[in-house]
Amino acid sequence: MRVTIVLMMALATAAFAEKKSKTAERLDDAAVMFSEIMGTPDKSIPQDLLEKSQCVVLVPGLKKGAFIIGGKYGKGFATCRKESGGWSAPAAMRVEGGSFGFQIGGSETDVVMLVMNESGMKKLMSSKFTLGGEASVAAGPVGRESTAQTDAWMRAEILSWSRSRGVFAGISLQGATLRQDVDDNQEMYGRKYETPDLVKGDVAAPADAAKLMGLLNKYSAKKG
Repeated sequence: MRVTIVLMMALATAAFAEKKSKTAERLDDAAVMFSEIMGTPDKSIPQDLLEKSQCVVLVPGLKKGAFIIGGKYGKGFATCRKESGGWSAPAAMRVEGGSFGFQIGGSETDVVMLVMNESGMKKLMSSKFTLGGEASVAAGPVGRESTAQTDAWMRAEILSWSRSRGVFAGISLQGATLRQDVDDNQEMYGRKYETPDLVKGDVAAPADAAKLMGLLNKYSAKKG
């Protein structure tokens, strides 16, 4: 009996460790994705927009199958600027539904979103919201600077991009829903933090997020 209990506890611990490692792996994937996108200035997010943004949402490797069956598109992380400067601890997010246009044909798709103002940040603080519904969204420009700003870019609460088959382009993500993922937050922090607890609080980022936080600070000027 004792052997059975010990074995069950060992299996449960192993399962938890494996699940936790997937979240850590996703943080690494988000860091690699962001580094690759920003590493080519002529085909990246414009630097001036990144520096003006309030929050960043990174969702690496959305799978093709999710688009076909209409299930969950994928998981990622949101981080916002702290008043003291730098970026907050990452909060786990899920992206569901929505139209990804021509990117549907890709084997997998990376998604980046910039929250550009306070009203967009307030939407991000909710448990879930819909792009194009509760929050205005527009396809972001690509290049060194957003010199030819359109009214859509200037009015949008959120700007979005996707990368599939090596092509990085702005895409509106109309109808996609973003929701907080408290289960993944528990894996990262040991508590079921909600998004505001992390992006507006003093919670330290987990060690697994060090690479991502370093890249955000590298490519975006600190405020505060």
